[in-house]
Amino acid sequence: MLGPDTLTWRHFGDARGLLFVIRPGVLQAMHPAIDAALRQHSDFFENPWNRLLRSSGPILGVVYDGPATAEQTAGWVRDQHRSIKGKDASGRPYHALSPEAYYWAHATFFESIISVQAHLGNPLSRLDQERLYDESIGWYEMYGLTMRPVPPDYAAFERYWADMLADGLEATEVALGTFTGEMRLPAPYPLLEGLPWMTLRPLFARVPTFVGRGTLPAAAREKLGLSWSKADEVALRGLLAPLRHGWPLVPERLRWHPRAWTGVRREAARNAVRSSAVAPDMRSPA
Repeated sequence: MLGPDTLTWRHFGDARGLLFVIRPGVLQAMHPAIDAALRQHSDFFENPWNRLLRSSGPILGVVYDGPATAEQTAGWVRDQHRSIKGKDASGRPYHALSPEAYYWAHATFFESIISVQAHLGNPLSRLDQERLYDESIGWYEMYGLTMRPVPPDYAAFERYWADMLADGLEATEVALGTFTGEMRLPAPYPLLEGLPWMTLRPLFARVPTFVGRGTLPAAAREKLGLSWSKADEVALRGLLAPLRHGWPLVPERLRWHPRAWTGVRREAARNAVRSSAVAPDMRSPA
């Protein structure tokens, strides 16, 4: 289980990761099977932000739901994909639970932890990256699928990642559409409809896609034909600077994704109970 003593727990629930959510989403959509699944079986195009936010909770739950329910959450996430199958844009058959496609989606979540922390001024050491990867193997194992596509160590994962960027991904319809501005963007939740969404929509339409474009691996950006200039890089650094320097001033509960914060509070309460159970009774003689 991925408990509070793991690097995955420490970093995956970082609320700032929501600003980077386009990055793993696009990398996943560049896999032809995932692109086809999104186009043929998902409501992604009807309400993209609702789909992204709705999916993030259960994925985080696999890490933060605790030993009693985390495996159940992982099983639920896996089983949502059982009926998703068909043919991709090139006529190749696919299934959402095929080992290569499902592991690629998981790989983008793991790799995004390293990327997000680096862009936020907290680059992980090589040792921590290796430790994080070891944790990701146990994380993936919770889904109960074959471990065949899982690289045995972090060095092997880096080779796998480079090979996927070079030969395994394509400029798919969903990935390209993310950056064209042609997608409908209704309010993700009914309570935001009207004036609140009129105010927030430009932010949701531009900032995450700009961050996603700038933080994509260069090979993926080239494959999608996306430009990125030195001026863009300066603008990105300026955009992220407040999140780097001002984050310690944010109340703790707001520094975590809500699903992660539930886990953090649960473990804090559990530790408090343990501490009180083993504390000596100061009223009794030694």
